[in-house]
Amino acid sequence: MTSVCIPEIDMQDFERQSEKLIAACEEWGCFRIINHGIPISLMSEIKSVAQSLFDLPVEIKQRNADVVAGKAYSPRDMVNPLLEGLGIYDMASPGAVHKFCDQLNATPQQRETTLRYSHAVHELAQDIGQKLVESMGLGNELFKGWPRQFRLNKYHFTPQTIESNGSLMHTDVGFLTILQDDEIVSGLKVVDKKSGGLVPIHPMPSTLFVNIGDIGTVPGME
Repeated sequence: MTSVCIPEIDMQDFERQSEKLIAACEEWGCFRIINHGIPISLMSEIKSVAQSLFDLPVEIKQRNADVVAGKAYSPRDMVNPLLEGLGIYDMASPGAVHKFCDQLNATPQQRETTLRYSHAVHELAQDIGQKLVESMGLGNELFKGWPRQFRLNKYHFTPQTIESNGSLMHTDVGFLTILQDDEIVSGLKVVDKKSGGLVPIHPMPSTLFVNIGDIGTVPGME
């Protein structure tokens, strides 16, 4: 199956791309961002931290509990037998990030990396959201007080399951999802509105993939 070219948005040249951003959201509901300002080294470091956290014993990962059901540790189950996740309900809160690290006995280096990465992604989400609402002529207080969930996901693929679905087909429930691709296993697919079929999206190193969630597609949202 041939992959498609998702629109790219240059965060350092946004003034000339606001129309391109709106078109990407309307046509695809997603886009890639380049020149986003998050160091490649930090993107690599958080992947190493994630791998080491998923390697922890199950009884330690189960300590990652939060106030909202389904927003913390999620083991593999019959619905998603290949998907395992860890999470923080609001990465904008340093206290929540520290609690997450305490739950998993994170090392000082793991804690520092998690804090830096969550802060960087939070700032980027604010920037993207602000640019998006400005392009649509909406108020600049739209995101005030909204939690910013942080998820680490691991797909337990084997040579026998490499063609299987990593998770059920779904939409994201929030406003924006900022995804760092796995450069090793390409599995992301999106719906082509023209054909109605799923098309693969191949990873692009050093970029980030942004998806518009359910809140961002509510008709008449003001």
